[in-house]
Amino acid sequence: MKMTFRWYGSQSDPIPLKYVRQIPGMTGLMGLLDMPAGADWPEDAFVSLKNEVNAAGLALEVIESVNVHEDIKMGLASRDEYIENYISTIRMLAKHGVKVIVYNFMPVFDWLRTDLARIIPEDGSNSLYFDEKDLGEMGPLEIVRKTAEDSKGFTLPGWEPERLKLLETTLKQYEGMTADDLRAHYKYFLDAVIPVCEECGVRMACHPDDPAWPIFNLPRIAHSQDDFDKIIRLHDSRANTVCLCTGSLGSDPKNDIPAIIRHFGQMDRIGAMHVRNVKYLGYHHFREASHLSSDGDLDMYAIMKAIYDTCPDTYIRPDHGRMIWDEAGRPGYGLYDRALGAAYLNGLWEAIDKGEKANA
Repeated sequence: MKMTFRWYGSQSDPIPLKYVRQIPGMTGLMGLLDMPAGADWPEDAFVSLKNEVNAAGLALEVIESVNVHEDIKMGLASRDEYIENYISTIRMLAKHGVKVIVYNFMPVFDWLRTDLARIIPEDGSNSLYFDEKDLGEMGPLEIVRKTAEDSKGFTLPGWEPERLKLLETTLKQYEGMTADDLRAHYKYFLDAVIPVCEECGVRMACHPDDPAWPIFNLPRIAHSQDDFDKIIRLHDSRANTVCLCTGSLGSDPKNDIPAIIRHFGQMDRIGAMHVRNVKYLGYHHFREASHLSSDGDLDMYAIMKAIYDTCPDTYIRPDHGRMIWDEAGRPGYGLYDRALGAAYLNGLWEAIDKGEKANA
């Protein structure tokens, strides 16, 4: 297991790298550049980021949010230009030691919550929260406005202003598109980029839909084991993998997360993992919880044991944390609770490892 941390860069993230380095067991980052979807990432900007990260004693082998342009998802004629940019970015990242690229194929919304700071009554902390009933009252344009207002001035992954200002037009373009249509466009993308990944030694890791069901009548095709089996069959290659986010898939209690990890881990199709806990509050209604199993509804021991048994060398990061101890920061991405999450996951790993070796 390679424990990592998501970081937004020194110009955007209030958490200094020296704090990240002080988290026990932290080996590297799942990093990103603030680049628009479809852009060809500039090499000098990435090298500057990598040098900064390495100087802090951390590795940068996983990159998140090399976003797929909507024209690719919609299958428009302009997609080839954006795919060429994506291929150029893959080659550049591989040249500088990147092993995994995390991305998603969600139409329009990369993730969705109806409250970015819902107070948890038991302890007064706050966390990201979702209640589908609220969507009916707000609609897509209003939820975008509310998310922007609640973001505390930070940019949020998947909610880039240049994309969302075209929301009404984009939603109309998706009207009538089926899940099979979206999968066909996805296959076109994978058929172009996966051979390049094989050549460069990079693995693409698809993040699940978040939350794990369709919203606003948009087709969504990555929120169950069956969905990801279909994605892997679109282009069967070791370079075509899953970024198995326990919280995104776990938002639907029908998903057996440890079993899904074992399924794809045994296939060697987990490129990276986001590990977090969720608390079910009703149908399509949940909030994010601390990593401690008893604070939510996911069995974090069983999750870590499945990773240990089937994909022990994968990259992991503690995913969204609560805001605790009066910390102010990017919703879901504060320092304190994610550091606690990393320590908790490391503790589970040590206990599993020592137990397995004692019984060997």
